[in-house]
Amino acid sequence: MSEFTRFRLHQLTPACGAELLDCDLSKPDDTLIAEVRAALLKYRVVFFRDQDLSQEAHIDFANQFGDLEIHPATPKDQPNPEVLRIAHGAKSRGSENMWHSDVTWREAPSLGSILRAIELPPVGGDTLFANMVMAYERLSDEMKEKIENLSASHDIARVFARRLGKKAEELHDKYPPMVHPVVRTHPETKERLIYVNGAFTDHIIDMEPEESQQLLDRLYKTAWNPEVQCRFNWRPGSMAFWDNRSCQHFAASDYFPQVRVMERVTIAGERPYFDAAA
Repeated sequence: MSEFTRFRLHQLTPACGAELLDCDLSKPDDTLIAEVRAALLKYRVVFFRDQDLSQEAHIDFANQFGDLEIHPATPKDQPNPEVLRIAHGAKSRGSENMWHSDVTWREAPSLGSILRAIELPPVGGDTLFANMVMAYERLSDEMKEKIENLSASHDIARVFARRLGKKAEELHDKYPPMVHPVVRTHPETKERLIYVNGAFTDHIIDMEPEESQQLLDRLYKTAWNPEVQCRFNWRPGSMAFWDNRSCQHFAASDYFPQVRVMERVTIAGERPYFDAAA
């Protein structure tokens, strides 16, 4: 008997990812929310098809999982500030094509994000996800011991200084660099995972720059292994909900100059920690 009663589950790969089919996210009840959360923890990222949600319904669904964030890239006069619109086309090549976890530059990075397809290219524009618990488990014992007590600095300016047209110092006034453990303990599953990413991690604390960069490069590349990944092909009405604490993602920008428009609502999380006893 299936452990889920409110949707039909189709697992994408052994590593991560599952489609939760035949459910209506515009009418979420407590049982559906509980089962979606359970599937998210088990599969790291879950996907939905054939959803016809308004912005307000998108926000309402995300709100069932916690408080929502407002991203600094959201226009100040936008009616629904919780929604981050990510639009690319002939005048804007996609720039999310690197493995990363969202907003790790925050003191308390997000629990997860829910992304909704608005306009899609005829082909391309898939999103890939990597299971960073599995990436950690595949490290040698020697490497696990080397990194388990290290911390790293995460900096918003690495990406958003250019995108927002601001100097690093100006961004740091509101969003100073944050230090998080290189190995994080998932607050719900208690699993250990690699928690550095090529977008926002700047350096390892108390380590020489060259050694820091070499070690970070090795850890970044653990997400590149197809055996820890899944890949999602978007269609009209598709949505994705990923656990930002345990997986990284990569938006394939292979559709230029075609148009791809997505809307993201992000659920606030907690400050990362490392539990040596976990």
